[in-house]
Amino acid sequence: MIWAELHAVLSAKGTAGPGQRVTADASLAVTGVAYDSRMVEPGHVFVALKGVRADGTSFVQQAIERGAAVIVSEQLPVPGVRLPWTVVNDARLALAQLAAAFFRHPSSEMQVVGITGTNGKTTTAYLISAIFEAAGIPCGMLGTVAYRIGDELREATRTTPEAPDVQRLLREMSDRGSGACAMEVSSHALALRRVDEVRFAAGVFTNLTRDHLDFHPDMEGYFEAKRRLFEMLPRDSPGILNVDDPRGTTLAEIVRRPVTYAISRTADITPGPLSFSFAGLTFEARSARGTLRVRSRLVGRPNVYNILAAVATGVALDLPSDAIERGVQALDGVPGRFQIVSGEKDGVTVVVDYAHTDDALRNLLETARPLAGGRLITVFGCGGDRDRTKRPLMGAVAGRLSDLIIVTSDNPRSEDPRKIIEEIQLGITPDTRRDSGQRLISIVDRQEAIGKAIELARPGDVVLVAGKGHEKYQVIGDKVLSFDDVAVAREALVRRRSNSGVV
Repeated sequence: MIWAELHAVLSAKGTAGPGQRVTADASLAVTGVAYDSRMVEPGHVFVALKGVRADGTSFVQQAIERGAAVIVSEQLPVPGVRLPWTVVNDARLALAQLAAAFFRHPSSEMQVVGITGTNGKTTTAYLISAIFEAAGIPCGMLGTVAYRIGDELREATRTTPEAPDVQRLLREMSDRGSGACAMEVSSHALALRRVDEVRFAAGVFTNLTRDHLDFHPDMEGYFEAKRRLFEMLPRDSPGILNVDDPRGTTLAEIVRRPVTYAISRTADITPGPLSFSFAGLTFEARSARGTLRVRSRLVGRPNVYNILAAVATGVALDLPSDAIERGVQALDGVPGRFQIVSGEKDGVTVVVDYAHTDDALRNLLETARPLAGGRLITVFGCGGDRDRTKRPLMGAVAGRLSDLIIVTSDNPRSEDPRKIIEEIQLGITPDTRRDSGQRLISIVDRQEAIGKAIELARPGDVVLVAGKGHEKYQVIGDKVLSFDDVAVAREALVRRRSNSGVV
């Protein structure tokens, strides 16, 4: 594209403010849109964003040295810079508008389903993707675990990437034949305008519980960020809402086309009698269209909500009922989401899960409790440099619902992991009803903690390793170390079998 075309977009949308300098040749070619000066290539527009720790305008010179052709900023031009410089009212909004225009609005060529909420986004995205695929519509995916473009899986850098990355990935999906995309939309992404200019065919709300209060000022601010997705929906796009959550009821009042789901309340999509086991779920999903038969390998009540959300999305987008049923049944599981890593010969059940909030941990433990033949052993920690207030809350949940607790490190980052463990333990109160032996163990080393839990497990026990799920790393200080809960747990199970003489 040429800069004159892109600048016209900013002007037409009222984003360009005073102080703009567009004296360059009207045919100046633009080769891309960048927000990180280190990623600038010759011909790029560099959009200088205001960050928490730095102002992108400070990196204009670095961007120019790497070949930037145009600067966009909320600040007036820096003295000495002779490139075209456009002042905008909101650099993040400008970034989204420029990226969408540069990549030719790929979301208008496919059905993009945005999924937001505290828990369940990833599993719901996998389910929706499977339903689209079963309906014969190739579906890409953007989320916490991975980005899927055609048949290619790429490691996810963040749940929802920055606007140019979102638009680029959607463009790649569309060009490779995808007719849909299931996209997890984080509260950070909504607050920071990463998905502005994406046309959503549907928006899904899973739930809202305490999280990310190191970024949002309070729970109301957190909800306001989530709410933006539904305010962005086109008039004909459905909002798929969990009305067992009171925030879902609030959203139903603002969405032009609400489609509701619930287990406990009257809704558009509800389940019949539920059958739970480690083998999966069986129930009927009732809708105005009729009854759908659900057979899923996913485990537990939280996954009933995720399945209902996906079924409601399929119904709202008029996908065939048999495709909805086949799609749900086709999904074997989701990496790091109630992922069972043990086998029949182990005598114990070991589950790895991403639960890293008090509500998610409660859901995990309440799912496992009725399925456990013996004790519930929980291994978990809390991340450093994140919301500290949830640490004793997670401790309280583990203390109330576990028989044996091993508190360990998560991603301590710059904090002392021992101090994090101490803050978690503040929420764990003695319980004389439990096993009379030692009930609370602290082990800083996560690998050692997981190994100890599996070593102490008795036949019939369930060991839950919570907090990191699919992650393949651990952040300690300024180092990112290779670490995989699934691999560590499986190695510990091999040792357990070897020590017991089971091959």
